[in-house]
Parts: sequence; C-alpha cells; structure tokens
Amino acid sequence: MRALYIGRFQPYHLGHQAVIEKIAEEVEEIVIVIGSAQDSHTPENPFTGGERMEMIYASLRECSLCHRCYVAPLQDVQRNSVWVSHLRSMVPRFDVAYSNNPLVVQLISEAGIAVRKPPMYQREVYSGTAIRRLMREGGDWERLVPRAVAEIIREMGGVERLVSVSKSDMP
Repeated sequence: MRALYIGRFQPYHLGHQAVIEKIAEEVEEIVIVIGSAQDSHTPENPFTGGERMEMIYASLRECSLCHRCYVAPLQDVQRNSVWVSHLRSMVPRFDVAYSNNPLVVQLISEAGIAVRKPPMYQREVYSGTAIRRLMREGGDWERLVPRAVAEIIREMGGVERLVSVSKSDMP
C-alpha cells in the first residue's frame, strides 16, 4: 500500500519525521507532497520547493527511509474543486492519504479516497511557525529539525533570508 502525506515543510522538522516514521510502520511506500511549492522568500514560506525537497531527502537518508519514499512538489491551484485532480496528476498514485488539515481531509474524502489522521507529534514544540520564530529571534531552532536540515539551512543562509524577508519597510 502507498500512502500520501502532504505538508508545506517550512522547514521540515522532527515532528514531520516522527509522523513519516509512524506512517512507514503501516504502509510500504509514502508519497511526501510539498504543498505550496511555488511559494518562497516570505516569512511564512522562506524556503523554495527545491530547498524543501533537498531537506526532506537528506533527512530520509539519515533514517533509512529514502528507498521507501517519493517526494513531489505541488503548486497551489486556486480552485479547491479541482485540487484533488491536480494532485493526482502531479504525484505517483496512492491508496490512502494521511492528513490533519481539515480542508485536505474534506477534499480528499469527497474524492472517495480513504483518509487517516496521523498522530500529532508534540505539536506545541514541533511547529513550523514556532521554528521560524526561533530562527528570526536567534533561538535554539536547530534542536527541532533533523541534523541534515539544520546543515542545509546554515549552508544556504536560510536564517539570514528569513530575517531579511520578515523585515518591514515601515520605520
């Protein structure tokens, strides 16, 4: 059985990793979809789709799941009624979807695809919003992401980018 797991992964963190490891206990393969892949260089979406893909693959190699996962970027379409068709046209086929996002659950369920809600792994700690805030404020964000992700973010100047795009032109 092949599962789908979708997220923005801004950045990919240990909560995502824990969910993927749990899903891997239930299925043979996982299609990891990078949502809003066209977005980057904003406070909410500082990393490009390609950078997020690199982070995910590097992390999957560290935990030996790389051979069981596909990673696919997915650009947004601004029409929810065609989103599942768009999704299906852009990723490998899948049998079940894992999501806690109410809109994703609704749209995939309406398309007749089984949806399972994965456990949230310490959501109060592992949240992209919280990690980006720590990055902007100089906090200890690196302990919340896989080692490979921290390395990639450091190499690309990701913290500096996030700080820069979060500034305002207002004095």
